[in-house]
Amino acid sequence: MLQIIFTILIGFVVGLLARWIGPGGMIQGFWVTVLIGVAGSVIATYGGQALGLYRAGQPAGFIGSVVGAIVLLALVQLFGR
Repeated sequence: MLQIIFTILIGFVVGLLARWIGPGGMIQGFWVTVLIGVAGSVIATYGGQALGLYRAGQPAGFIGSVVGAIVLLALVQLFGR
């Protein structure tokens, strides 16, 4: 249970940073920001594994998660219209 709460909190922080740094001026709520952060972490993990930056089973770091969330926001801006 504590790991889920920790994941939500880290996802929120990553999502906030990505929205602050990234493109677009979308106004979103708490849960959307958490989902952006968590999805950014997943994108960074699998993308990093595909590029050979991470081994299988190794999660992305904090900076990688923020970069993944920014990429997600950019894709939403590009294809969301």
